[in-house]
Amino acid sequence: MPILSGNSAPDFILSDETGATRRLSDYRGQHVVLYFYPKDDTPGCTTQACNFRDDYSAYVEAGVTILGVSPDSPKSHAKFKQKFQLPFPLLADEQHTVCESYGVWGQKKFMGREYMGVLRTTFLISPDGKLKKVFENVKPAGHSLEVLAALKE
Repeated sequence: MPILSGNSAPDFILSDETGATRRLSDYRGQHVVLYFYPKDDTPGCTTQACNFRDDYSAYVEAGVTILGVSPDSPKSHAKFKQKFQLPFPLLADEQHTVCESYGVWGQKKFMGREYMGVLRTTFLISPDGKLKKVFENVKPAGHSLEVLAALKE
């Protein structure tokens, strides 16, 4: 179960696609879109990332940082980012500890098979570090516009 709106967003330290260390607390004072996705270069995850990419100028204009998180390695993130010219950091949560702290690591089903994985979820974090909005069961197509609309609420 993801953490709820109004709560403080758990701080974390993760490596991005270059191996650089990123902390959530480094982005205090600005809105952050923290989106958790299952796997680099898969159809849904590519659609979602490319929508954020296509709307990126609107996020920059609004002073918003986008951070993508999945259990993939920094090397996998680097390939994915380069292939689709993604202009925002992708963070590697290979041990899924951050996914667990945000409540987005859970039971999934695909073609009759059950397994543990990332539940596609986005957190809109306000400049004071509180969760402004939580988007669960995200549908990749059109999600970026949904997040942009929530910024104006």
